[in-house]
Amino acid sequence: MVSQLVFGECCEIVEDAQRDWRRIRGKYDGYEGWCQPAHVVEVDDEEYEANGVALTPEWVTALEYNGHPMMVPMGSYLTAMKNGRAHWRKNQVHYKGKTWDPATAANDAKSIRQLTYKFLNVPYLWGGKSVFGLDCSGFTQTVYKMLGIALLRDAHQQAGQGEAVGFLEETRTGDLAFFDNEDGKITHVGILLNAHEIIHASGKVRIDKIDNMGIVQSENFQRTHHLRVIRRLLVEK
Repeated sequence: MVSQLVFGECCEIVEDAQRDWRRIRGKYDGYEGWCQPAHVVEVDDEEYEANGVALTPEWVTALEYNGHPMMVPMGSYLTAMKNGRAHWRKNQVHYKGKTWDPATAANDAKSIRQLTYKFLNVPYLWGGKSVFGLDCSGFTQTVYKMLGIALLRDAHQQAGQGEAVGFLEETRTGDLAFFDNEDGKITHVGILLNAHEIIHASGKVRIDKIDNMGIVQSENFQRTHHLRVIRRLLVEK
């Protein structure tokens, strides 16, 4: 698995050459991969191009899909819904609960901590990007999506976004820290809570210590990741 699409997330079918598989391109980050036909439902152009973003706010949210209950992860899309309903061809979605508007989401230190802490202990899953399991860049992308900032999918892609921060002492809560391997390739990313702590997905979503050399695991004090660069995308509101 290379990535995931959460409920309501739009994509484009770019190849339908095989009966059991379709190659798709995600609308949000342009990431491509294969999925089975049962995992996608065709929508009208109006729904695909719907303006505004409404996301599910809770860790897990209950809605009704074709008359039956369905549990979807935090950050699922409700963009095409009107008056609590969406009609995707023959499929019907009903939801009248609270929604999350990324455009108005606070990004101060307290709010970022509250948001990221919701993911603590979520298991690491290669290619995952939901509270049911996620990888390091899936974690940062999902958190930033809730804050109204679009990140690319992989850590090395995200490292090209935003502005560089020269020193840990100059960082703010929410800055992204990137880490490389012995070959100099960026392979990991996390969110700085302050100049000494980082929350990241490594085995699970966890909080560890960080210094100018990299990450030191809190339980065993072993150095696990080598710090390469820090980037800032969040503008204080």
